Amino acid sequence: MSNRPFAITLDVGSSLANKTGSWRTERPLYANALPPCNDACPAGENVQSWLYAGEDGDYRAAFDALVADNPLPAIMGRVCYHPCQTACNRGQLDQPVGINSVERFLGDVALREQWPLPQPAADTGRRVLVIGAGPSGLSAAYQLRRRGHSVVIREAGPRPGGMMRFGIPAYRLPRDVLDAEVSRILDLGIDLELDTRVDDVMSAMSEGFDAVFLAVGAHIGKRAYIPAGESAHVLDAVSLLRGMEEEERPLLGRRVVVYGGGNTAMDAARTARRLGAEEAIVVYRRTRDRMPAHDMEVADALEEGVIMRWLSTIRHIDAHEMVVERMELDDTGFPQPTGETETLAADSLVLALGQDVDLSLLDAVPGLVISDGVVAVDDQMMTGHPGVFAGGDMVPSERTVTVAVGHGKQAARCIDGWLRGQQFDHPARPPLAAFDSLNTWYYTDAPKTVRPRLDVARRLNSFDEVTGGLDESTALFEARRCLSCGNCFHCDNCFGVCPDNAVRKFATGSGEGDNGRDYGFDLDYCKGCGLCVSECPSGAITMIPEPPPQLTPTPPRIE
Repeated sequence: MSNRPFAITLDVGSSLANKTGSWRTERPLYANALPPCNDACPAGENVQSWLYAGEDGDYRAAFDALVADNPLPAIMGRVCYHPCQTACNRGQLDQPVGINSVERFLGDVALREQWPLPQPAADTGRRVLVIGAGPSGLSAAYQLRRRGHSVVIREAGPRPGGMMRFGIPAYRLPRDVLDAEVSRILDLGIDLELDTRVDDVMSAMSEGFDAVFLAVGAHIGKRAYIPAGESAHVLDAVSLLRGMEEEERPLLGRRVVVYGGGNTAMDAARTARRLGAEEAIVVYRRTRDRMPAHDMEVADALEEGVIMRWLSTIRHIDAHEMVVERMELDDTGFPQPTGETETLAADSLVLALGQDVDLSLLDAVPGLVISDGVVAVDDQMMTGHPGVFAGGDMVPSERTVTVAVGHGKQAARCIDGWLRGQQFDHPARPPLAAFDSLNTWYYTDAPKTVRPRLDVARRLNSFDEVTGGLDESTALFEARRCLSCGNCFHCDNCFGVCPDNAVRKFATGSGEGDNGRDYGFDLDYCKGCGLCVSECPSGAITMIPEPPPQLTPTPPRIE
């Protein structure tokens, strides 16, 4: 019995004798396109790669692929706002792949199984100082240690984690998860010095360090001038959330007002509810559509009974009440006072107006450019002073854990290059795999798996984790929803439908095919019909113009 593809109906001898490649005006090519999830990830994760391993049930391989870019998967699977899912092509088919859910599953499995991180390379003899043990500092330390450098982290606080510990409530990020993933990084041989504030970068660098990475978090809450009586209870959100890590938790009273509209404001209001506040009111100067808080954060807050007062500002606060003025937006969208006021009962006011970074440690560093409270860096993440790099909250960027982790990885690559006397060259970006390049009729509707959640009534009585994780069956299902946008996943469709037997399969992982793939085309027999393109589910094959023939020059005629 023949093992040829079913579409081959002609006798092999006659078919091969007729080299149909001579008919071609276009030729197919297996392309390496950039999946939109990979493109959107601020940490630079190869999302599609670890999803591919995960859907085969090879969780260890998936974990290894994941931590090549991000050493905190169990944390990120809980606190990341998953822009990868917003970009996911599957969202145009039914619902985006629950990438964040699978990431958390892999992170939790790794903690349960006690899988270690990759071991460091051979010692280079170079020492790097990382200032700050938040997500950016931990990420940079991990990536530098992997490359064989000796790393010391100096942290001003009593425990590592930065804003992951002192800014994200425990109901979103359990502290045992945080501690376990941090410990796993330190186990690589990284020295952590707690309660060690760095006041002078240049002095610290002179202690035998070849480079320094600045990763100080934004721990200073911004203030606003609000007239207040002597007995008014006013505090900032950073202080409130930090106070939750102390033995004695803050006392807020029965009615708490939070002033601000970001994610920190939502965390503060939800925390107030868990501390016993009967009313937690968020006062924001603009409308909901202009609120910087993520939709999921606002939805959770509303679900837990937090009250939102849009188009409002605070004019005065006393011991148990405050005056709120109604605002309206002008033609430019800027809020303007109306003169209409209302008195609200309030025992405490929590200011959630943003955070600043303490930059005093940089006073003696020459060459730095500081603007709007952040440090300017070049495309190598280096400041204006040689050997001093910066990332996370210290540079212009969105302030999230995922962005910080990405900055740490990028800075580590650049620091490594600088220490070796080289400049890190950012790899070229392949073309983006668009939705219209996919042949989605091969995929059935499969709505994403919803994570289990704690009942609202139970949430308000404890700081237990609100959102649960997936089990193995649901995690596998979710991983298998991936469309493998722009990249071959060995479905064999092209091999089976080619009418000219022009598709060649190579050993899995050999990379002998086009662009390092396991498939290629025998152009002697490919007539460029494009059937393989129309039948490739993932859009991993493209048609390119046939190059003009290389003509052999006619030798000059000798008379």
